[in-house]
Amino acid sequence: MAVQNKLISELDLTKLFAEYIHIPFIQVDPRDIPNDVLNKIPERIAVQYRAVLFKVDEDGTMHLAMDDPDDVQAVDFIQKEIGEQTKIYIATRENILSCLENYRGDVNEQLNDVIDIQREEDSGEQVVTEADVAEDSPVAQTINLLLEYAIRSSASDIHIEPRETFVQIRYRIDGVLSEVNRLPRNVLGSLVSRVKILANLKIDERRVPQDGRFKIKVAGKPYALRVSTLPVSDGEKVVMRILDESNEAISLESLGYWGRSLEVIGQAMTEPNGVILITGPTGSGKSTSLFSILNILNTPDVNISTIEDPVEYKIPGVNQTQTNPKAGMTFASGLRALLRQDPNIIMVGEIRDSETANLGIQAALTGHLVFSTLHTNNAATSLPRLLDMGIEPFLIASTVRAVVGQRLVRRLCMNCREQYKPTESDVDEVKRTFKLGDNGLSIVHKLEATALAQNVGKDNPISTTETSITTLWRASQKGCDECSHTGYKGRIGIYEVLGSSIPIQSLIISNATSNQIQTQAITEGMITMQTDGLIKALRGQSTVEEVLRVTKE
Repeated sequence: MAVQNKLISELDLTKLFAEYIHIPFIQVDPRDIPNDVLNKIPERIAVQYRAVLFKVDEDGTMHLAMDDPDDVQAVDFIQKEIGEQTKIYIATRENILSCLENYRGDVNEQLNDVIDIQREEDSGEQVVTEADVAEDSPVAQTINLLLEYAIRSSASDIHIEPRETFVQIRYRIDGVLSEVNRLPRNVLGSLVSRVKILANLKIDERRVPQDGRFKIKVAGKPYALRVSTLPVSDGEKVVMRILDESNEAISLESLGYWGRSLEVIGQAMTEPNGVILITGPTGSGKSTSLFSILNILNTPDVNISTIEDPVEYKIPGVNQTQTNPKAGMTFASGLRALLRQDPNIIMVGEIRDSETANLGIQAALTGHLVFSTLHTNNAATSLPRLLDMGIEPFLIASTVRAVVGQRLVRRLCMNCREQYKPTESDVDEVKRTFKLGDNGLSIVHKLEATALAQNVGKDNPISTTETSITTLWRASQKGCDECSHTGYKGRIGIYEVLGSSIPIQSLIISNATSNQIQTQAITEGMITMQTDGLIKALRGQSTVEEVLRVTKE
């Protein structure tokens, strides 16, 4: 209960328990466990008793980590299996579960073993029988392996794509799609049917798209998978979006907000009413930003209600509603109902049409704080987009408190990233690409100093002077085991936050273009996404190339 109510972390509680029962606490790195040592305890027993053998000394002493060393029966049973000469440690349950993942071998080998059973000479379409999609069938094992490997690889999406002679499996890892496997064409029917059974979709309907979801547990963590099927020329394609349900809300600073951006969004969040918009293309982290903001505002004295499609992150204490167009529950009708539910804060998953936009503005005018997302390229273009939806300019000016534009860039692997001294032509190229004028480097230097003061890339010395760039960072070409030899691990957001000053409100009322609004915002101190990205590249969090990949227009 103490851990659930966040009174103490699991790590601290385990350490206190270790002191109390006089058993040493340990945190085992799964990568340091030799396979021959691990396999001295069979997987079935290790999983049942949550026990991991991680080291054997030359004198034969065996080092065993458990999450419950008080379980005398488990200790006796394991000692009968491996011998009495055992030193026992206590570790967190999460640590033990991640070590147990080591029992899984190379997924490609396992997949091929499973698929070999089904490889047939002819590549004709397979007639799907009940046995093909049963719980213990090779196809069910294949799907389980694909899901487990995707989660272990930190993939956000799994694509199962029919091609003329094979089935292509691709994962999106850190925003980049890559092929991980090719399966024989004749397993397509049973693969798709198995996913449909899990997601509770119609197996015999192959002509129209379908959407569903299901949940699984991997290494003790719950994951929700959002499933979408689509008929394509070579069969049916399946995409599964992976949502980590154990994810806790991350602070805005951890997401990558700092400086003026953090200041403007922080100020807008404390307003009693108004509209705050988060903009960017699909997969740019808008939901994560909203999730973090709502968690900060989620206190017992406010009523937060949301209407989403779909509900991606569950937030305890927030009333979350799923749209259902078939039943007549659209964003607009859901928003109307929410306004009768006495809310303080409303979150609308997306403003897609003028009706939803109008209702959102009306809600802001009647004393509510409204959050929503828009699909636009940057913060400034969202204001003309609202005009395009038929909202009166004076209403936009008086209700919109802040607009966030964001993208996600791949984060450099902290273990193998490389620092280098740029040549003069490299510095000129950066100045030209990022449109840094005569005193541009001086401004960048001041921004970098501010970022360092706010702990952005706090381990690294400053990379610029008033007149030049002294160091830059790049991804290692060979990479390391930590980042699966890609040079990047995880992602970080780059942001621009447009405040609602009097001059910007005047521009909106006079139907100004997005360029005029952007120029005014920069004059007032807004840091654009590109500049924010450049500062993060200088601080060693990403690379200049990566920032340009996602922001170049």
